Amino acid sequence: MNTLLLLAPIVVPAAASGAYLVLGWRRSTAHLGTASAALIFVVGVMLAVRTVRDGGFDALSGWLSGDPLAGFLLMVIGAVAVVACAASRGYLAGERADGHGDGPGERRYAVLVQAFLAAMACAVVAGNLGLIWVAIEATTTVTAFLVGHKRSRAAVEAAWKYVVICSVGIALALLGIVILYAAARHAGLSEASALDFDALAGHARRLDPAATRMAIALIVLGFGAKAGLAPLHSWLPDAHSQAPAPVSALMSGVLLSVSFSVILRTKQVADAALGAGFVRALLLIAALATLTVAALLLIGQRDFKRMLAYSSMEHMGLMALGAAAGTPLALSAVLLHIAGHGLGKAVAFCSSGQILHAEHTSRIEDVTGLAARAPVLAGTFGAAVLVLLGFPPFSLFASEVGIARAGFAAGLGWPTAAAFALMLVAFAAIGAHTLRMLAGPDPLHGSAPGSGAALRAQAPLISALLVVAVIGVAAWPLAHLLSAAAPVSIPWSTR
Repeated sequence: MNTLLLLAPIVVPAAASGAYLVLGWRRSTAHLGTASAALIFVVGVMLAVRTVRDGGFDALSGWLSGDPLAGFLLMVIGAVAVVACAASRGYLAGERADGHGDGPGERRYAVLVQAFLAAMACAVVAGNLGLIWVAIEATTTVTAFLVGHKRSRAAVEAAWKYVVICSVGIALALLGIVILYAAARHAGLSEASALDFDALAGHARRLDPAATRMAIALIVLGFGAKAGLAPLHSWLPDAHSQAPAPVSALMSGVLLSVSFSVILRTKQVADAALGAGFVRALLLIAALATLTVAALLLIGQRDFKRMLAYSSMEHMGLMALGAAAGTPLALSAVLLHIAGHGLGKAVAFCSSGQILHAEHTSRIEDVTGLAARAPVLAGTFGAAVLVLLGFPPFSLFASEVGIARAGFAAGLGWPTAAAFALMLVAFAAIGAHTLRMLAGPDPLHGSAPGSGAALRAQAPLISALLVVAVIGVAAWPLAHLLSAAAPVSIPWSTR
């Protein structure tokens, strides 16, 4: 039963990918992707309940591992994927209506999206750092084709840039993993357990400090590239602005967080081996650098999809700050932020895709008066931006307050103050750009942009916004799970 529970979130989307490969995208299979995503969410709930009640467990000789953090991340992947897969139907229909879609392209898109979900689920439930690396590398391969799905010059360039930069990051992470493996073997761990997180944490004090420092630095830098952290962040705005909107929702909403979760798990080993100061310094540097880049580039941003991409960098920088604090409050707030940001960014990107389809441009200055012409679509996009800006009652308000409190309590007063000052700059920039889009003069004098504003297309997005509001004001849905999942990233020596 345990093995089945861990294999299900990988096998289900892989099977759906195979079904799309054989049957293609048609009316009978249009809902298959959404059903697959819903099953991932259900399995995540089951895994979370099982591990919170009875504790974590391994399967397949330790290659797979279940714990509350894995269950929580599967729930986030499933929830965001439901929104993205539901929006994919509208995206593909719009492409076909505009004459850009075709059967093979739709088949390829559906196959790759489900393969993407399978790879992310594998990264979450993997109990071995080597298998995690393989799964993260698989996400790079799959999403490269999705970023270039439109086959335009800009999309192909963005895909190549994404492949090159992320491959550099993943190569650095692989080098770090090899060094950590050598240190573990030298410390007496067997070949089978040298990359197992539990074994590494249990024998952390026997690891060679110099080799461990080098390994952890490379791992944080490498997986930080996939998480959108500076300095290897420049792929993110190009890839997110060129990818189909539902793919951008998945990449920003969950891929960044899944990659960041590897850093959280590695931090457990590093803190036990080296003390909390080493990784804390790395994460503080990455957090402040990422927030600085995002805030400055948001000021003069002219493309609303790139604006959302830089917003993702801003939120990842804030998560890095919370991870640097490392207290139970900070880590619980980081996990809550992952959930709220994932759903909020999924809604923002999917609604931005509808705006792009309706307006045929992604330039902010060319999209004005949207509230007058498409009030439902404008309201959905505006509400998603409010989520990302941290307005109550949405959950990002609670998570940001928690990270701020934890940062000051952990003695990180100046870095925390600097981080939130940079967030204020980003807040002002995003707010001004969005206001210009929604409330500016209406050049078309009230003509509706077409079916993109239909209430039916907004239903999954509005539902996601309601979920973010509920988890922002009601503690009971996630409080116990967050408290159980957060200690996974705390060094064993402090337990």
